[in-house]
Amino acid sequence: MQQIVRIIGAAAGVGFALSGGLTIANAAEAQSAAYPDRPIRFIVPFVAGAGTDMTARTVAQKLTENLGHQVVVDNRPGAAGNIGMELTAKSAPDGYTIVLVSASHTVNPALYKKPAYDLVRDFAPVSQMTAQPYCLTVHASVPAKTVRELIELARSKPGTLTYGSSGTGGLSHLAGALFSLLAKIDWIHVPYKGGAAAINDLLGGQINSQFTTIIGTVQHVKAGRMRWLAISTARRSRAVPELPTVAEAGVPGFDVGGWYGILMPAKTPKPVVAFLSNAVIKALAAPEVGERFAVDGSEPVGRTPDDFSAYIKSEIAKWAKVVKETGVRAE
Repeated sequence: MQQIVRIIGAAAGVGFALSGGLTIANAAEAQSAAYPDRPIRFIVPFVAGAGTDMTARTVAQKLTENLGHQVVVDNRPGAAGNIGMELTAKSAPDGYTIVLVSASHTVNPALYKKPAYDLVRDFAPVSQMTAQPYCLTVHASVPAKTVRELIELARSKPGTLTYGSSGTGGLSHLAGALFSLLAKIDWIHVPYKGGAAAINDLLGGQINSQFTTIIGTVQHVKAGRMRWLAISTARRSRAVPELPTVAEAGVPGFDVGGWYGILMPAKTPKPVVAFLSNAVIKALAAPEVGERFAVDGSEPVGRTPDDFSAYIKSEIAKWAKVVKETGVRAE
């Protein structure tokens, strides 16, 4: 079992995918010399204590140290994260309101016909903070030891295997739907109100499988009550390098990962956006930040505003295609 995971141990060796540079044009720095001169409000559109909250508070603390002004986390959960997003979109574009955006927000445009905001039009991307894989996890009673064996099992018993998710339309649901599409299997989706509830039922054997976070299942895997089969992202995780990706294990083209980033209201002056992006990238490069992220299998990323904008647009297009092809609908 020593090969199962090295979550904490991997922290010291976490690498950084800091795309873009750490240098912002001198002109932008000059124009932003007075920014910030008061606290910055960091809206987190999810409940306190969740992974989103931990990520936000870790970065907020480092930004506070580096900027000399407090970055205050303000949890505004509700409506699948849309309440906090809408609040930010309507805030003054002065650089003093920022919001945590997650990968799930790029799915929403394909699921909701009349969203309260436009993810591209109403926000100015600052930087991507993290990237986080999911693990294709099965209950210990499932005889499959590999992805190929799981596919064979599902094909031999169509419509009998189940997979849980944190809720309809969430990334863990989309991951299962995409897996079903690409692997050509028929398994049953069981939505829950949150990932923890789904993991509890997976632990109890009420469902067979789930795309889970590393931190949410590592202890159960170590205890032999669950089994990881593969990592959901296109490349292997530094936290569990022995675990193959789903694509490597037999489902080419499969690539699903969670991520968190920071946005500002649209029309925020570009020099201010550039200044804060530079500050976020610097914060992400701090060893203690990488160590904190590594606890749940996340890795620091860091993107310039232009890079992050292009990435968000590519994610929106990707999930629109998946939603159309799988027929996933919002509740």
